[in-house]
Amino acid sequence: MKALITGASSGIGREMAKVLSAQGYDLVITARRENRLGELKGQLKTNTEVIAADLSEESECLRLYNNVKGQNIDILINAAGFGVFGAFDETDLTRELDLINVDIKALHILTKLFYKDFKERGSGYILNVASAAAFQPGPLFSSYYAAKAYVLHLTEALAEELRRSKSPVYIGALCPGPVATEFDSVADVRFSLKNMSAEYVAGYAVKQMFKRKTIIIPGTAMKLAPFAERFISRKFAAKAAYSFQRRKA
Repeated sequence: MKALITGASSGIGREMAKVLSAQGYDLVITARRENRLGELKGQLKTNTEVIAADLSEESECLRLYNNVKGQNIDILINAAGFGVFGAFDETDLTRELDLINVDIKALHILTKLFYKDFKERGSGYILNVASAAAFQPGPLFSSYYAAKAYVLHLTEALAEELRRSKSPVYIGALCPGPVATEFDSVADVRFSLKNMSAEYVAGYAVKQMFKRKTIIIPGTAMKLAPFAERFISRKFAAKAAYSFQRRKA
């Protein structure tokens, strides 16, 4: 049994590697920071291959896939991603394009390639790390919220296609609220809500993945949020999100 985890140098991806290794899975872990991946490898109990890759580059996504496609990967976890905070007319375009390349394009490429392989083989799990941000617009964090909405909607659509074709392959989206990771410092924000631990989120996500839950939302408060949004207008949701985001600056 083997899992491929992107974004494994920190945060949720790193903790998922620990969870799956403890359950006996061999791993392929990838991120840009090879030294951090090496440190993680030393903490894991199972065979672990390190592949340093910058997933903002399409060629790197394809190189990663080609390196592992013959290894009978059982689980793909797309955990790589980051956010860009600020007013849309003030944020850096190059940084936002990198966000789109990592949070959307890389995830799309790897999901597509492994989805086809898994369907042909008749087994496999894909877990895409989205966010509670996927359920609403996010002024001052617009690119990130939009990217995570893409991840969620793509995952839900593919889950229905799998159901219709009666495929045993699983795909799901993890949609946590604020998590205590390096995300805050990379995006240059402070969260006003209490962060969940990455360890808790990773353990919960893996458990729900094996239960074949399509949308995985850790935490009772976060579970209520998508339900509550059904009863308010999109305009009000955007206003509320703006007020919430302002407190992060």
